[in-house]
Amino acid sequence: MHAVKRLLWWLLAGSVGGFNRGRILEVLLRNPSNAHELSQVLKLDYKTVRHHIEVLEKNRLITSMGADYGKVYFPSDLLEEHVDYFNEIWGKIGKKEIRRK
Repeated sequence: MHAVKRLLWWLLAGSVGGFNRGRILEVLLRNPSNAHELSQVLKLDYKTVRHHIEVLEKNRLITSMGADYGKVYFPSDLLEEHVDYFNEIWGKIGKKEIRRK
């Protein structure tokens, strides 16, 4: 199994908070956003979003531009190169969760 695929499995399916990390990646792949926008779109607490963003940045799946409150997050080159792995894994685990509106 490819290293990026293993990383995605671990971050999305093998650890607490993986579902929310997957939701964040799903949004960022469609539209770069700041933490506030993500918290509103996903109906998550701002601090929760910030925590997951830190995990995703640390693991090189997202990148950012700007500073402080207006910092905008984007999918990293690594994620974009291997988005097929994300789609495969997210298709298996992400759609099984009940999404709140």
